[in-house]
Order: sequence, then structure tokens, then C-alpha cells
Amino acid sequence: MKRHEALAPLSREHHEALILAQLLKKGVPAYKGLPTDTAGKISYARQLYADKLRRHFLDEEKILEIVKGKNHLIDTISREIFNEHSILRKLFDSIDTAGVDSLDELAVILEQHIRKEERILFPLIQQHCDEDLLKKVTAVFG
Repeated sequence: MKRHEALAPLSREHHEALILAQLLKKGVPAYKGLPTDTAGKISYARQLYADKLRRHFLDEEKILEIVKGKNHLIDTISREIFNEHSILRKLFDSIDTAGVDSLDELAVILEQHIRKEERILFPLIQQHCDEDLLKKVTAVFG
């Protein structure tokens, strides 16, 4: 399913977050000049979180409030997304003391979270929300 323009900015940001998730996994090969040592990966992850992902989570949460009540499954998955954001925030906030295993855990949770949004949540929003509601979603990005 083609991504609706209201959700496209989030999908584009997901691409960069998926690259981060791959980078943080144990035993992955080097990727396009990104850091390969643990300290470099932590620094890169901390910066991406501060510059983009923190705001990204807030934007998603605003959108989930807009579409709340339109479909039972959207509401159920939205609660899961809010919970996952809380877990991810805690993991990013403690990243400075993370070891390789903690980075791998963050990577797996982040990747699964993004896949859920892209494969389940966003298609449901597109299916159950009319154009007027999707225009309100677009307004989140100013």
C-alpha cells in the first residue's frame, strides 16, 4: 500500500531509524562510514535521538491522539506504541552507560517498533481515517 502523504514524513524518518537499529545490532558489518566502535555507535545514537527521534515520537503521539476513537484496533495498537515509546525513551536516556548487549536490545526493540507502525498501524490509519482527518494529521508537521 502506498503511504498517504500525511504519514510519509514519519515513514521517511523511519528509514534513518532503521539504519540506526541495524548499526546498533551485535556483529553487523560496517555501513557507509557510520561508526563501528561502541563509543561511536553510542554517540551517533544519542545525537540522532536528540536531533530527530525525540521529536518523531512526540509527532507520532500527536497523530495517535488525532485518530483516537476511529477504530478499535488502531486504539489498541496506539496504546502499544505509547508504551514502546516509553521503553525506547528510557533506553535512549541510559545509552551512555550501555554495553554491546544493551545496544543490541535497543536495536531489536526499535526495529520491531518501526515495523509495527509501518506494516500495521499506518495501513490501518489510511484505511479507517477520511481525508479530513488525514489533513489534521498533516498539520502536525506544520
